[in-house]
Amino acid sequence: MLRLALLTTDNREDRKDYSSEVPWFGTAPQALLDGFSHIPEQIEVHVVSCTRRHLKTPLQLARNIVFHSVYVPPWAWLKAAYLGNILSVRRCLSGIHPDLVHGQGTERDCAWTSVFSGYPNLLTVHGNMRRLASISNAPIWSFAGLSALLEAITIRLSGGVICLSSHSHQLVESSAKRTWLVPNAVDASFFSIQRSPFAAPPLILVVADLLPNKNILQLLQSLTELRSSHAFKVRLIGKAEQDSPYVRSIQSFAAQHSWCEIEPFADRQRIRAEMATATLLALPSLEENLPMVILEAMAAGLPVAASRVGGISDLITDKLTGMLFDPLCADSIRAAIRHLLDHPANREEMAATARMKTRTSHHPENIANAHLDIYRRMLPMKA
Repeated sequence: MLRLALLTTDNREDRKDYSSEVPWFGTAPQALLDGFSHIPEQIEVHVVSCTRRHLKTPLQLARNIVFHSVYVPPWAWLKAAYLGNILSVRRCLSGIHPDLVHGQGTERDCAWTSVFSGYPNLLTVHGNMRRLASISNAPIWSFAGLSALLEAITIRLSGGVICLSSHSHQLVESSAKRTWLVPNAVDASFFSIQRSPFAAPPLILVVADLLPNKNILQLLQSLTELRSSHAFKVRLIGKAEQDSPYVRSIQSFAAQHSWCEIEPFADRQRIRAEMATATLLALPSLEENLPMVILEAMAAGLPVAASRVGGISDLITDKLTGMLFDPLCADSIRAAIRHLLDHPANREEMAATARMKTRTSHHPENIANAHLDIYRRMLPMKA
């Protein structure tokens, strides 16, 4: 049996909400863990997450999955080049003795602690921090700028990189030692959603943090003209930094247009409920790797209109499994949304095709087995 240490972010730390005794992870790592839980005879998983609080640990999450919370003092994180995280994770791993360490994401500490773990390692790139820093002209000393620098270093040092999309693969293949293309798994509960999609007026759902690279203000401004001929509502769900000028601009727009609603970050149960009744999902991002919200919408049978950028084209075939648009062109955005609003039978046909495709290519157990195959190739003695 292969013993894996999976380094990922505990979202109690990410959201600074420590009220729950149970860890919760990003949707992609959680779906991967769900897949691993179905093959207990083949892999033992130790999930390791750093936190600024002392939390209850270890916890048995499944028959073959154990969670370890690692305390790291606040001063020892990014400003200290994650030195405290590295040392604390190494101490934790010395008691686990993993065959392999897998770092999830280059946005924070996980890739950094993975490559300096002292064990054979690989990482998954989720956010393409170098690309995000480039399109936002982030200063080198900013969070995005420093994360981009660390991403470049860790990709070169890691034993290999799992890429979620062809877009991500193109960005890392020249600097990584080895690469594999494996998409994210999607939470299997989204496949069981029973939809009632014919709300009146139609509801356009946007699930994204209110950040400039998500391009939400452009979407709203583009839809203003369409609103004169079509009755619909737009519901924005995502995290918002209240002191952000960009967030204030979106809030100001919503205050002046009653068809636009802003709601705070929601858990997966709430997102499933929203997807059950929405007419379509829109995602107007300027950069994406393999956005989980699109995968979840496709699994739920919710029609999607999204930007023709990054890895989104790996998920959506235009006019077959969804609609693609140019996120910088208002006419292109309006045309895609208008088509889905005006042709309900066609949009539901596209959604059904997308749901069938997703069930095969992104089911948690299939993705877990694809990861296991990569681990075994890295460690042939465990095959």
